[in-house]
Amino acid sequence: MSISQLKYESAKGINGLVILSNRLPVVLTKGAASKWQIIPSSGGPVTALAPILRDQGGMWIGWPGSFEKSYPDEILAKASKDTRFNIKPIILSQDEITRYYRGFSNETIWPLFHDLPSRCSFDPRSWQMYQAVNNKFAHVIADCSSIDDYIWVHDYHLMLVARELRGMGVERQVGFFLHTPFPPLDIFRKLPWRSEILRALLEYDIIGFQTMRDRNNFIWCAQTIVKGLSIDARRQVSIIETPTREVMAGVFPISIDFDEFIKHAEDTIITEKVNQILRASPNCQIILGVDRLDYSKGIPLRLQAFNNALERFSKLRGKITLIQIVVPSRVDVPEYQMLKIEIERLVGEIHGRFAEPGWTPVQYMFRSFPRTDLIAYYRAASMALITPTKDGMNLVAKEYCATNIQNDGVLILSEFAGAAVQLHRDAIMVNPYDIEEVANAIHRAYNMSPDEREARMRRLRKSIRRRDIYWWLDLFFRASNMDI
Repeated sequence: MSISQLKYESAKGINGLVILSNRLPVVLTKGAASKWQIIPSSGGPVTALAPILRDQGGMWIGWPGSFEKSYPDEILAKASKDTRFNIKPIILSQDEITRYYRGFSNETIWPLFHDLPSRCSFDPRSWQMYQAVNNKFAHVIADCSSIDDYIWVHDYHLMLVARELRGMGVERQVGFFLHTPFPPLDIFRKLPWRSEILRALLEYDIIGFQTMRDRNNFIWCAQTIVKGLSIDARRQVSIIETPTREVMAGVFPISIDFDEFIKHAEDTIITEKVNQILRASPNCQIILGVDRLDYSKGIPLRLQAFNNALERFSKLRGKITLIQIVVPSRVDVPEYQMLKIEIERLVGEIHGRFAEPGWTPVQYMFRSFPRTDLIAYYRAASMALITPTKDGMNLVAKEYCATNIQNDGVLILSEFAGAAVQLHRDAIMVNPYDIEEVANAIHRAYNMSPDEREARMRRLRKSIRRRDIYWWLDLFFRASNMDI
């Protein structure tokens, strides 16, 4: 089936598509001289979902990233024109962001869902605000959608929205997709509001997960904590019967717009940027890491592994350089400030031990990059080092392969990334906690023959192209329409 057919098939029976997420795909803010600015957002969900609405049409509801109390019609019209779909901002106060977003979402759910309960804060005030903000999102849906629209809610910030809609008596077809992992029972049950979260998720018509492990974790938690459920888990899309309704829980691994990335990668402007990057690191194989600042990304462990590779394999010195891009995130949170300090300390330690005139072992950049620049780094890199300690999917792995149009790159991938399920056969798989194993993988990738590089990358790219963003969309909506 062609991509255009997939778009058509996926959209059948849907009057209008409404996507709901914590953040809009753009930031609406006032810059110098109080002039309005529209800044594209970054992150996996935006990268994956924006192409869908551009082609399908519809509305995106979310927080615009600033604390303005209202937005002029002209700025909303311009944002909708730029994105090619309707933008509906939800106004959130500083206190709401502090407790709902930074508090419950990112200090409770995020570490819990990444198997790090010791990092969790269980503050009842944050839970109360989380419920209130989810209710606010539900009211906006009720006002901005009709009974024929399909409401697609995304990620852990908004797990209660369907519950709030049902409580208001608003009838909508509502699906949910979790971009993060879902934790096993022994971790999830530490959450004081575990029953409320599970019951709220069971108010959706369909719940989507990245991997079979995540879906099975959810089913086991629901079966153990929520009484009166009957579950048929024999298929990819399981049927959960509650005393009042039927819910589906399925595996839908998210992906990227493969052809769009190829189009950018082949651009002559990108090619010139690639040449500039390569000229800055002559006679070196470039290793690339691209991560948001977060403790789940395993950046300190990666730097330790790179240090170990240089220490144990002296022939790599002067022949490889690690370009580590860290995108700022939650920089006002003390824990993230400490993580940044640790990363910078490790970079300095590597330089102190190994740097030589004309060779910089690590090029560390702490800032956001436009997509065109990222694609140039993807193309310039001989290997991508993607080693999260836990990740829902990790679209960087897929983006790196998609843009490797010369089929000469090597993907080194953590076994704890959701992408590992699809890409493990042709990536070099590693345990990010095993410093020597990751160092050995770097050494192996450096010495890999051109023929093996090409064969592996061709198979990786073929797999990602076959299971692109439209395949994901089609998979989810076919399940939503009971065509499973």
